[in-house]
Amino acid sequence: MKAIMVVGTTSHAGKSFLTAALCRILVRQGWRVAPFKGQNMALNAYVTPTGGEIGYAQAVQAWAAGVIPRIEMNPILLKPQGNMTSQVIIKGNAVGVVKATEYYEKYFDLGWEVIQESLYRLSIEFDLLVCEGAGSPAEINLKHRDLTNMRIAKHLNASTILVVDIERGGAFAHVVGTLELLEPEERALVKGVVINKFRGNKELLTSGIEWLQQRTGVPVLGVIPWHDQIFPAEDSLDLLERRIHQLNRELNIHVIRLPRIANFTDFDPLESEPTVSIKYIGLKDSLGHPDAVIIPGSKTTIADLLAMKKSGMAEQIQEYAAAGGTVLGICGGYQILGERIIDTEGLEGESGEFQGLGLLPVHTVVTANKIARQRQVISKFPQAGLPVDGYEIHQGRTRLLNYKNRDLTSEYRPVFDDTGLGLVDRSLSVWGCYLHGIFDNGPWRRSWLNHLRKQRGMASLPTGISNYREQREAVLNDLTNLVEANINLKPILPSHY
Repeated sequence: MKAIMVVGTTSHAGKSFLTAALCRILVRQGWRVAPFKGQNMALNAYVTPTGGEIGYAQAVQAWAAGVIPRIEMNPILLKPQGNMTSQVIIKGNAVGVVKATEYYEKYFDLGWEVIQESLYRLSIEFDLLVCEGAGSPAEINLKHRDLTNMRIAKHLNASTILVVDIERGGAFAHVVGTLELLEPEERALVKGVVINKFRGNKELLTSGIEWLQQRTGVPVLGVIPWHDQIFPAEDSLDLLERRIHQLNRELNIHVIRLPRIANFTDFDPLESEPTVSIKYIGLKDSLGHPDAVIIPGSKTTIADLLAMKKSGMAEQIQEYAAAGGTVLGICGGYQILGERIIDTEGLEGESGEFQGLGLLPVHTVVTANKIARQRQVISKFPQAGLPVDGYEIHQGRTRLLNYKNRDLTSEYRPVFDDTGLGLVDRSLSVWGCYLHGIFDNGPWRRSWLNHLRKQRGMASLPTGISNYREQREAVLNDLTNLVEANINLKPILPSHY
């Protein structure tokens, strides 16, 4: 099968970004393209139409290729949850929680079978696969059990691109060192180098590029300039590197950077709003006085709840809410806002019953069966009748508590027509919902922001806008144009047929 492989000298070199751009470039040239990442370790996940979990980056790459995301594009997803353990997702379904050494003993052979099966299925339907590696292909202590990088490149005989992040410094050393540590048959597959995230005058790189090409015999295919577009990230390391270019915005929203934050891609649509400033707040930071606080999803909700309490962030949020501040919890954040979380079997690592923040009258029971599904519902608040799409990924079952002689329906209302998906108090100050992708829905997002703006005495924003998918398309096109203008793909493209 025809394939291109993208590997990086380090994590966060730009593999996911480049893979997405290549998918769209090749589609523009008339190829039927599919992205592929054999094994991904990430807490940003997406649910396919069939209810399977894959890495969110592979969903974005599928959208870049103009196709529907499917489990074959990321057959193995590992979701770290602390204590050197990860939940293992194979072919979209959770199959267990294991330590790293146990994973390779138990799942390596099965994983390689699943990867080969997925590649075969994709090869039947598509002309060309654009495959993404993970981390570095030159981790010599891990290569014998690597399911993602050069094992796949060799299996496919794929023309391979090595991408390096020049902003980190030491880019030339990274390239030379990586190539030196590859086996001869692996190095022979590397057909070009891409230098990513360059700031400044390209002419200053000319001598370095000439030296690199002479030293390695591998051509530099292009130099990609630094860009400020927000591209969906795979893990929370990106949050530490992400710069704030949102000064002097009208609304300030703080997102709690939980130790095991998951699906923070939920907030990319908010970052695209020209009137909104998003700031990620660590547990030891001062919460301040933002217009709203969001508690995001978490892979291990109980552990993050305990960390919030230990750091004092839980108390800060409770005081903020008591003063009339707006708080929204999504998925694990919704569970944290409740009265208690019960995990009798220690499925998340911590067994027992734990008190939540007590801001919503719900309790959550963690169960073995995970819910992963796409949803289409109708909103009741902050504006009734809006169609809302999203997806659920959670193991907890959250229910309204029963209080004697107290009618909770007069104090709390369902956010959607499915009452199990979310709850809001009468003042529209404390929100909880299970729906990932909620802010992708443009009219609902604007309605929620307008509620915040009303509290500040600001004029409302128009709500008759498109959903975020159209903005995402524009971002993908802009990034693709940037890459296309600065890269030469001829050395790595197979001949068309």
